[in-house]
Amino acid sequence: MADQVLDAKGLNCPLPILRAKKALKDMPTGATLQILATDPGSVKDFEAFCRTTGNELMEHAQDGGVYTFLIKHTA
Repeated sequence: MADQVLDAKGLNCPLPILRAKKALKDMPTGATLQILATDPGSVKDFEAFCRTTGNELMEHAQDGGVYTFLIKHTA
């Protein structure tokens, strides 16, 4: 279970990334953020976001057009 959930459904790039970045900034190190998005481009966006920020993309999945990401705040 994530420490916080961010509903970014209906938002297009780069809004899901920007909202996740803002949410992670206010979270303690080790906390987890679950993001729900509908933008197909968010898969590559969140992979790149985690790679460049040092946060850990713990998992991602797709279910009926909704993409779910679980990010651990490590930076």
